[in-house]
Amino acid sequence: MASDKVVETVVAGNYVEMETEGKPKDLKTRLSKFFWHGGSVYDAWFSCASNQVAQVLLTLPYSFSQLGMLSGILFQLFYGLMGSWTAYLISALYVEYRTRKEREKVDFRNHVIQWFEVLDGLLGKHWRNVGLAFNCTFLLFGSVIQLIACASNIYYINDNLDKRTWTYIFGACCATTVFIPSFHNYRIWSFLGLVMTTYTAWYLTIASLLHGQVEGVKHSAPTKLVLYFTGATNVLYTFGGHAVTVEIMHAMWKPQKFKAIYLLATLYVLTLTLPSASAVYWAFGDMLLNHSNAFALLPRSPFRDMAVILMLIHQFITFGFACTPLYFVWEKLIGLHECKSMCKRAAARLPVVIPIWFLAIIFPFFGPINSAVGSLLVSFTVYIIPALAYIFTFKSAAARENAVEQPPKYLGRWAGAYTINVFVVGWVLVVGFGFGGWASMTNFIHQINTFGVFTKCYQCPPPPLPPPQLHNSTALPPSPANLHQLHNP
Repeated sequence: MASDKVVETVVAGNYVEMETEGKPKDLKTRLSKFFWHGGSVYDAWFSCASNQVAQVLLTLPYSFSQLGMLSGILFQLFYGLMGSWTAYLISALYVEYRTRKEREKVDFRNHVIQWFEVLDGLLGKHWRNVGLAFNCTFLLFGSVIQLIACASNIYYINDNLDKRTWTYIFGACCATTVFIPSFHNYRIWSFLGLVMTTYTAWYLTIASLLHGQVEGVKHSAPTKLVLYFTGATNVLYTFGGHAVTVEIMHAMWKPQKFKAIYLLATLYVLTLTLPSASAVYWAFGDMLLNHSNAFALLPRSPFRDMAVILMLIHQFITFGFACTPLYFVWEKLIGLHECKSMCKRAAARLPVVIPIWFLAIIFPFFGPINSAVGSLLVSFTVYIIPALAYIFTFKSAAARENAVEQPPKYLGRWAGAYTINVFVVGWVLVVGFGFGGWASMTNFIHQINTFGVFTKCYQCPPPPLPPPQLHNSTALPPSPANLHQLHNP
């Protein structure tokens, strides 16, 4: 107990932010704190829950059409628990790293700690390089997916412009996230984002139940291994949104309180994803195989338009969540991370948005790209690497004895934690990366072969055929000269 108190003193003494200490609390300061300046446990919960589901809410019915109802539900529960466990591992490693550094009197007041720095401090530069590569690539494509989702959604309200043109427009809109300093400033956005996804999820559920099953509906999944594992990796991606866990923790006043926040966020998210995906699949069945966006099958109404608009705003927020860690990495690379001028930092961040914009235009495959990212990137970024890092960080008896965060007693302490980690690594490596990678890339290549890169309007309905020309009975018969031209061109 004594050692626990010493650790707590070291941790808590330096974890409390002091940016407003000694400043008068005028109206402007109070409003800023209420809307903008968040760092509580509730802020972290809103950030985790809001960031986790995002546009995947619209693709989960598509995954159910590949997996079938039973497998879809079981995979959501299974990957939800697995994701919560690896988020806990990441949080434990962050607390371990920061506590060690603060014992060495390192000040992080003007520096945002990131996952690759945790790996560097605990395990060395090779782990840092691997973690940095996977994390940045995943967040890059996570941002790409948000742009694709924006264009896919707005098309169902206004189809006067094709999806590629909408991608251009929303790329410019999302570039404004360069002005948001850090996750510390997402308080109101996280709250609104969760309200938006909650509305959309229950709209999908209720609208599908009221619509009823389409005539001749079929629920034939699972039919092919390629489709089955493609759907499974999309669910893996759904609950792999904790690539920004370290940045969210760093924005907290007391990051050591994070612990079960991701699990609680996951439990709430399941109350949104399970009913909505099940209801839409029940209503439309195999039709979803050719409609990866659930909005495509529901009839247009004011409620659907409201859901589309709210999801557009939410995708802007999620773009910021995915892109902000990339902004931090870029700032550190060019030496501007601790610059106090937000205008300079915003201008320096703009080059990060350009490749995201470009990739969203090249591969606008809403749905299939989620599965590809899930199998190839999420599998390592938030499942395999954290589990292995935890094993190697605490492999010695001394490291386990002096660990700031001991594994839960009800899971068997260190023996239980190591057993779970080995299982996570084996399962995700074989099922997620192996079978999932094969299936999702097969499906992704099929999309390229079917639609081509730079496709103008992915999965858009074909343009209406011109009306047939009516036969005019009063028209004069062709002259002999015209008949001669018809038969002798």
